[in-house]
Formats: sequence, C-alpha cells, structure tokens
Amino acid sequence: MSLLFTPLTMRSVTLPNRIAVSPMCQYSAGADGVPTDWHLVHLGSRAVGGAGLVIAEATAIEPRGRISAGDTGIWNDEQVAAWRPITRFIKENGSVPGVQLAHAGRKAFGDWTPVAPTTEPFPGMNTPEKLDDAGVREIISFFVSAARRAVAAGFEVVEIHAAHGYLLHEFYSPLTNEGTLDERIVVPVAVTAAVREAVDVPVFVRISGTDWTEDGWTADDSVVLAQRLAEAGADLVDVSSGGNTANADIPVGPGYQVPLAEAVRRKADVLTGAVGLITEAQQAEQLLVDGSADLVLLGRELLRDPYWPLRAAQQLGAEVKAPKQYARAF
Repeated sequence: MSLLFTPLTMRSVTLPNRIAVSPMCQYSAGADGVPTDWHLVHLGSRAVGGAGLVIAEATAIEPRGRISAGDTGIWNDEQVAAWRPITRFIKENGSVPGVQLAHAGRKAFGDWTPVAPTTEPFPGMNTPEKLDDAGVREIISFFVSAARRAVAAGFEVVEIHAAHGYLLHEFYSPLTNEGTLDERIVVPVAVTAAVREAVDVPVFVRISGTDWTEDGWTADDSVVLAQRLAEAGADLVDVSSGGNTANADIPVGPGYQVPLAEAVRRKADVLTGAVGLITEAQQAEQLLVDGSADLVLLGRELLRDPYWPLRAAQQLGAEVKAPKQYARAF
C-alpha cells in the first residue's frame, strides 16, 4: 500500500491522502482582498486533480498585512462570502479546503506603513513601524478573528504563516528581533495558542526551518519552536525555509528542505509537512517511508500539472477515483 495515498486524520478532519497543495500567492484578488473566479478555478482544479488538501494562498488577516494590493484577505464578511463557493467546490470534489492566514510584516508593499518587530526595512521595501505591546496584542486578535472567519467561510484547516520573512518569522529570527530564543518565539507561540482556542479545526503552522545565513535562525532553533507550537496546540508544523534576508545562500535542489522537516518530526514529536522541489511520485512516497514527514506539500509541480496526484496514484499502484466527468480518460 502506498503511504502517499493513506488517509491522515487530525481532530475531526480526515485527508484522503498525504498530498497537499502548498499555498501559492496568485496576486489576483479583486478590490479589498476579495477572491475571484480565478481562485475558484485555480484551487478547484487542484481538488479535481486529486490533492487531499488544498491550501489557499497567504490570505491577509488585516489590510496592512498584505504582501501586495492583489492579495486575498479574510478580515471582513464580504471576503468570507466570496470564499464560500470556493470551499464548497473543493469539498464537493473530495478534497479538504485549507487557508493560510498571513501577515506580511515589513515585507508588505502598498500605500500603507508596514509593521514589524524592527524598524529595519527589508531591502527595497518601506520602513516599518515597530510594534509595541498593544500592537502585538492587536495582531494576535486579528489572527483569531481571521481564523473564525475562515471556519465560517468553510475552510477545514487553518495554517498560520510564520515563515518566509513575514511578520511572525520576523519575531523569532535573530536577524530581525532582539532577545533570547525563548523571548523571540513568544509571539508566534501566543498566536498559535490563541487560534487553537478559537477554532476546532486542525491548526498548522508554516515555519522557516533556517534562515540559510550566518547568525540567523537554525534547524536546531526550529526543533525548539516546533515543540512549543505543539504544546500550544498546533496539529502539524509545515517546514519551509528562508525569506528573511535578501542574500541567503540557499542550496536549492530536489527535496532540499526535507532534512529540516525530518529534524522537526524526529526531535519535536509533532506531525510534520515537507515542501520544496518535490516533483516525483516515488520521491514523495520515499520521504514518507523514511519517516521524514507525514504530509507532502507541492507547489510549482501542481501549477504545471493539477492532475499530478492522479498520475502519482497510477505510478504507485494506488486505487483512486477519477472525477466521474473525466472517467473515460482515466
């Protein structure tokens, strides 16, 4: 039996397989962060293609938290209403809809002042305003409200974006915040605990496993953070990397981030997702067999081929159902 096509249950949600669509920004939202028909077709086609979990792009918890003016949001009821037909279609086609709740921090780019734990701008970006204690409490409340709206919109998994140089990563990385490790991880752990208390669905957290730079965040630091996130109620830690500096030396290659996920899984005792240049069915299967991760997230490969899961099932000898409308081609 293929492990890639084995169900994964977290709380009351069961993924039909271990293939997830990694959240990928489309920069195609309508006015005020409202998702459009593009998002229905983009996300819906990956559900039709057989992915067990379809995670919508980094979706801003407040207007200042957008990476760009084209980002989707989930800070108001109009956005919730626009997400509902998308989550409904994903579910009708056998997949679980998820959403990544995000705040871009100092990497936000628009006609607003970004916020961060530092006043040091990301290269080429606007100078941020440093958050005080009241500002941090407000950010936590925005994550909570967004999580509740996500559930109201029909999402069955929420992922907290704490990677790629965005706000929560800026808090825990020594490149953008001062203090000890324990002090720097307070905010992402507090956000996770607050979201966990607010919703009953599985809560994921995406982290950057390393900054790939001297004096930056490390894989060992990630193990500590993952342990604290699990204690705060995270159901799965999704391990990516980088993004908090413009000059990181990243050894990009097939599965280059998998060792980071494996370290977290083995040492932090938490369900783990692996992502990063995973393109082949046997490659994905093997990292599950090896115990490197519990969930495989694909990005660019699923842009190239929305039906990759169906092809992978054939290659691995797994039995899956094709959509009835496409059965003649299966």
